[in-house]
Amino acid sequence: MSERFHALVGLMAALRAPNGCPWDRKQTHESLKPYLLEETYEVLEILDRQDRSKLPEELGDVLLQVLFHSQIASEAGTFTIEDVLEQLADKLIRRHPHVFGNGATDPTPTNADQVVARWEEIKRTERQASGKPDSALAGVPQTLPALLRAYQLQARASRVGFDWTHDATGFDQVLGKIEEEIQELRVAIRAPDPNQAEPDAATARQAQIVAEFGDVLFSLVNLSRFIKVNPEDALRQAANRFVERFQFIEARATASGRAVGDLSFAEMDRLWDEAKKQNSAVVTEEHRHE
Repeated sequence: MSERFHALVGLMAALRAPNGCPWDRKQTHESLKPYLLEETYEVLEILDRQDRSKLPEELGDVLLQVLFHSQIASEAGTFTIEDVLEQLADKLIRRHPHVFGNGATDPTPTNADQVVARWEEIKRTERQASGKPDSALAGVPQTLPALLRAYQLQARASRVGFDWTHDATGFDQVLGKIEEEIQELRVAIRAPDPNQAEPDAATARQAQIVAEFGDVLFSLVNLSRFIKVNPEDALRQAANRFVERFQFIEARATASGRAVGDLSFAEMDRLWDEAKKQNSAVVTEEHRHE
């Protein structure tokens, strides 16, 4: 490890020492989970904003979490940061035989799709060797955000042939599936309300609505794969646009001496369209200078 990295490891150890920081000493693997998630999403926000000047700082915060967990494990005698780095290096070499050799005798992949196929085959071999479930869907964490998990599950299934063809015919089939799921949701929503004396029937009806709504979302994620859009990124960016446009409405309301709640819906809708036009003009200008 470099001198700077050694210094970082030493700083983390000092923070966890008996005379170190009370807050840092109190932390556990469990208590740190929300911070790891938060720091990861802050990196995503910086990437969305394309603010590369802030990226080193935010990546450093993610690295801090790695150091923190490694220090806690080191104190417990479980593993050290050296173990983390060694296992990562071994994995990079093992899963890139086309780069590092490793005695590989099969043809060198010539494109990214072939690399991914080999990567998955190596992972499958690793799972078999370790006794883990030999499933094409193994390794997709249940704790992933739901949209991203759906995307990854579908991508894994596609790699073993469970997918429509990625051409005009397949695209039409995906759209047809979305329309089918929306129709099933419409039927579930419009089903007669159960009698109030039948709480189980009401619960079952709501469960059916939830299931059909989930199927609509899942089919939309499938469409995202066909049009090469990450659904998590797309929805996060849509939420960001919503915030920008709604805050534009709030600002215009304040400028007119009113609270946003005093505006009629028609006024809000008109300002929303104005915000959209301004946003479109900014995007067009940015692309013009790229």
